[in-house]
Amino acid sequence: MVAIGVFLHAVGGLAAGSFYLPFKKVRQWAWESYWLVGGVFSWIVAPWVVALLVVPDLCSVLGRAPAKSIFFSYLFGVLWGVGGLTFGLSMRYLGMSLGYAVALGFCAAFGTIVPPVFKGQFGDLLAATSGQVTLAGIFVCLVGIAICGWAGVSKEKDLPEDKKKEVIKEFSLVKGLWVAAFAGIMSACMAFGIEAGEPIADAAFGAESTSIWKNTPVFIVVLAGGFTTNFIWCMLLNIKNRTAGDYVNRGGSPLSANYLFSALAGVTWYFQFMFYGMGKTRMGEYDFSSWTLHMAFIIIFSNVWGLLLHEWKGSSGRTLRLIRWGLLVLIASTLVVGLGNYLQKHEMNTAGAAVGQARIMRTVDSD
Repeated sequence: MVAIGVFLHAVGGLAAGSFYLPFKKVRQWAWESYWLVGGVFSWIVAPWVVALLVVPDLCSVLGRAPAKSIFFSYLFGVLWGVGGLTFGLSMRYLGMSLGYAVALGFCAAFGTIVPPVFKGQFGDLLAATSGQVTLAGIFVCLVGIAICGWAGVSKEKDLPEDKKKEVIKEFSLVKGLWVAAFAGIMSACMAFGIEAGEPIADAAFGAESTSIWKNTPVFIVVLAGGFTTNFIWCMLLNIKNRTAGDYVNRGGSPLSANYLFSALAGVTWYFQFMFYGMGKTRMGEYDFSSWTLHMAFIIIFSNVWGLLLHEWKGSSGRTLRLIRWGLLVLIASTLVVGLGNYLQKHEMNTAGAAVGQARIMRTVDSD
């Protein structure tokens, strides 16, 4: 089961690490225009379509879900939307490789550690061998992310300004690092929103259900919050920059192609959380580690794309070795987290066997 969960997280990471590629095909549109069109598909259309297909009586489920759960899921979605908004800006200033590494480093740390601390479970994790191994895997992941970030800083030193802007037109290390750090911290609110939405998932499939689609209705609420933030901001930018005409072909842009590629980017983006939600149901008691795995796979695939798109072109051998080592460490972290989940299953089986043996002994003694 854990192996399936890791695989699903890998597919989600591939989607997340690849979603920005279709945006590169958009022509003569401002960033705020294609970001909003993509957002309509990723935060509204795709979540509803998938949920309507897999959740029985969806509207009734949302109607009987606790109001508190819906409120906090939406609220964390709004906060996550701020992170998602600035995350898109980090891609503009740093490129896919470095932008993902810095933003997701903060996102992985906050999104993984805070939920078990909030639930009062962190002490239990430290006490169990499986919990210690899983936390070690998270630490290894953060080390890998740090190495990727180090490689990005090394790249900054390697290349002259004109070379950086050949592949990243708006490259700005200082501005990009600030934006990416803020984006990463705020993006961790997605993990909190999913946790707050557990009662919604329970209302749809039952508290004891292990359905692979269990988290699907939660995404409707969380992503609606994210859409709210992004819609307001993009509309303000459209007004400020006088780019609202992008949507109706003012300026002679290839309208059909722009909508198509923006929609493709949006749907691909949603797939990351669809597969994340599926994988989370297969990670056992330590499903909190899902967030770290998700971040690790995103960074792996985004850096692969960064290499293929020559974002590291002209970098020194030292810089290229750093990014490769960073990717290898991230891959190793997924294996360590998987080992922690395996040990957790073994501990549960051992504990169950001990309970069964104790019951047999009590029965014998009573006889």
